[in-house]
Order: sequence, then C-alpha cells, then structure tokens
Amino acid sequence: MSDVIAALVHASEKAAKIARACRLEESLFGLLIEEKKEGEKNKKFVTDFKTLADVLVQEVIKHDVAKQFPGIENNIFGEESNEFMNGLGEKIHVKVCETEQETAKLLSKVLDGNMEAAEVLARSAHQNIVIPDLDTGKIDIPQDRLGVWVDPIDSTFQYIKGISDSKPNNNIYSHGLQCVTILIGVYDLHSGTPIMGVLNQPFAVQDPETQRWSGQYYWGISYGTTNVCSLRPHSKNRDVSSESNSVSAPHHLKKGSAADLEEEHFSAVLSTGETVCVKTLLKGACGDNIHYAAGAGYKSLCVVLGFVDVYVFSEDTTFKWDCCSPHAILKSLGGGMADLRECLRRRQDGNLEDCSELVYNAPVQDAKGADRWANKGGLVAYRSRKHLDAVLNLLSGISV
Repeated sequence: MSDVIAALVHASEKAAKIARACRLEESLFGLLIEEKKEGEKNKKFVTDFKTLADVLVQEVIKHDVAKQFPGIENNIFGEESNEFMNGLGEKIHVKVCETEQETAKLLSKVLDGNMEAAEVLARSAHQNIVIPDLDTGKIDIPQDRLGVWVDPIDSTFQYIKGISDSKPNNNIYSHGLQCVTILIGVYDLHSGTPIMGVLNQPFAVQDPETQRWSGQYYWGISYGTTNVCSLRPHSKNRDVSSESNSVSAPHHLKKGSAADLEEEHFSAVLSTGETVCVKTLLKGACGDNIHYAAGAGYKSLCVVLGFVDVYVFSEDTTFKWDCCSPHAILKSLGGGMADLRECLRRRQDGNLEDCSELVYNAPVQDAKGADRWANKGGLVAYRSRKHLDAVLNLLSGISV
C-alpha cells in the first residue's frame, strides 16, 4: 500500500496547482466564490464560503485516487459538497470528466461562460504531475480498511483574501496565503486511527521577481511498527515516542528558537478565537513563545515542523477533515493529536497515563450536517508526550 501515499502526494500536488491557478486572475476569482448553505457551514463563522477551487480540488483528489485504486472512492469523504451555483442560479455538480474538453465545458457553466478560465482549470485538473520516488519501504495495508478524509482548501478565508505580504514571527505566519493547506488523511475504517497523511502548502514561497508561488508537501505513515515520514528517513520497528522530537525542516523553513527552550517550558500556537481562559493560562506558561495563526492545518504544520511544541484548541469547530492528515504525520514522528476534553476528564478520574487520541470513523451522536464530524472535545496536537502532559497539567482545573 505504499503506492497509496504516492497517489495522495500526486493528487495533492495537482490540487496545489489548481489552487494557485485559481488565484492568478483576480478579475475571475470573484466568480469562483459561493457562500455555503446551512448544514455545510462552520458555526465559528457568521459567513462561511467555499470556492470552485475547494470543490474542484476535492473532486480531482477523488477522481485520481479512485482511478488508481478502484473502489476506494466509496470511502473518500470531504468537507465540501460538489454542488455549485453560477450567476444564472443554475446548480452545477462539479466533477472531473473523462476528457479535458468535457471538464472545461462543465466548468464554463460555473464560470458564466468564461471558456478561457474553464480551460485553464480543466488543463490543471487533467495534467500529468511527476513526483520523485518516496522512500516509504514496503507497507502492506489492506485497501478495504482505508477511509480518506479530504480538506481541499483549509483556511478558505485566507485563500479568498489572498494576502501575499504577511511577515512571519519566528517562522510562523499569523495570516496570509502561507496559512492555506491541502489536507488528505487516511484512517483505519475499523479502529478510526490515522494511518497516512499528506499536507500540502500551495503557497509556501513567493518569487520576489515573478510574484509566482511555489509549494511544499509533507507526508507521513504510521501503521503497526512502521513509522516513516518525509521529514526523517524510513525506519521499521522503531519506537518513535522515545526519540528526540526534533525534525528536519526544508531550507526555507528553518526551526525557530522554540525548540531550544529549557525543558520545563513549551511553546504553543493558538487560534485568535480561543477562549480567554485558555489564552491566559497558556500565555502565563509560554510567555513570548505563544503564537496565533490562521488555519487548523497550518497550525498543525507548525507543530510538525517543530516551530512550536503544541497546538491547542478547546472549542468544537475543527473537524475530522482538518485533523486526520496532520495527525498521521505527527504519529509517524512520535507525537499525536489528543482529545483535550476526554484527556482532562480521565485525569480528573485519576488516570494520568492514558491519552485519548482523536479517531476518524465515528460521527457525533445526534448531530447534523458538518457537526456530525466535529472534534467536540477540542484538541491538542503535540510532537512529544511531555508537552501534551504539560498542557493537560496546566488546563486540568478548567472546564472545556
């Protein structure tokens, strides 16, 4: 099943090209945006939008992965519906057709007859992407155990705003296109545990002369005794939890000073929408090493790359599609993504050792729409168990 991760990386790179193509022509970008319907919305936002890029990216990922692994399409789930409404009020079901010409014709209906833009997007959807061989080793995972969560454009608001001149603080961007990610996570349908993850950052670096963007992708596999990741070499039968939690970031993403802090301290990234109580407690513990950033996927990436030790979110407005991908990568590095509320409850019951990790196969009972797949207990993304314990000790006296 090592071919699966290669297929997911391939699909994410094609998706990233589509995301960049949709942002190239500002005069056309307004045609690509639609407000989500009730049931699709994240209750965190008064107005929640999806773009044609969201929908097309999701359909490309489904199409390409299913083409290589027939049958898996029945277990690919995503944030977006594939329904889009054009300026004439016509409902269009976006999909990748058999030919580039057919896809362009379909997309032109969404784009109010703009065939030139439709052809650009169709070309991106059908293009052949070449990726280097991935050093995964041989991994045998039955296909019928695999479920897939897709978040085609995480941080859609930042994608729509299109801010390109955001400046980082200790390598972390609080907002801007750098916070946009494409997330593809694979989980075990039976246990719900994450197995593989691909996280693509389409707008990682902008060329100062051409103003063109290039991207970066990261992947990880954690299955049985195998833990392998794009940030460290293949290793089988390795207890990653006992290793150093440092990871090797690419040249343009060098690790900040957070990793050099004394052991009793830790660094964190939060949402600006975090509760005042949690912000206050973490600020007291982290001092200047607390950061704020947009996008659940991007905040998780900050943990993966070692820019911070933890990402904490106590609210219930992240979803399975936000977390499955980075969770698998963190697992492959010896970390994880815990259910904050459940961990705190177990600690109150005297269980200090057992950590409740997020699972991805069970909907929230009696919930409707997107809330069926919400992480109701909040989360802590971490690279090392000691940092998870530090967060839980700090928050043990509050109710989340």
